Amino acid sequence: MSAALRMSVPMEVGICCADLDAQLAFYTDVIGLALVNRVSVPADKARATGLTQQGYEVARLQTSYGERIKLLQPAVAPEPAVRGAAILDRQGSTYLTFIVHDLAGTVERLRARGVVFDSEPAPMEVRPGTWLAFFRDPEGNVLELVEYDDPAAYRPDLAVRAE
Repeated sequence: MSAALRMSVPMEVGICCADLDAQLAFYTDVIGLALVNRVSVPADKARATGLTQQGYEVARLQTSYGERIKLLQPAVAPEPAVRGAAILDRQGSTYLTFIVHDLAGTVERLRARGVVFDSEPAPMEVRPGTWLAFFRDPEGNVLELVEYDDPAAYRPDLAVRAE
């Protein structure tokens, strides 16, 4: 059976936010993502998509690997997120994972830019050869950094694709 979903470009993730400017500054200035564009969507189009009854503004960011994150701010402030004490305390909890080289160096650079990590120690080895660190953006969305001692063992499909 063939796949129902056939991707044409890397996946994009959307995050609803209350303060687009603050989120944009964090993701570009602190994390280092590139701003691709920033556009406004009118209320009639927003309603038709089911995203919101009012219009919204969206900023598209891109990682150095090509994935994109969309930060979306509705014209009317969204309800605050309900979060548990721990990341997995609430059904439907989500987080973004960035797989990096030199996790210890990445943690050090982010700490120098004011990032506080939820994981201590950061980074920590959670199983042999897998290191991670969790932190949050200004609105409390969870971000994960991961380093694998052997990335090809974790994602052999990427090694094949690179050939």
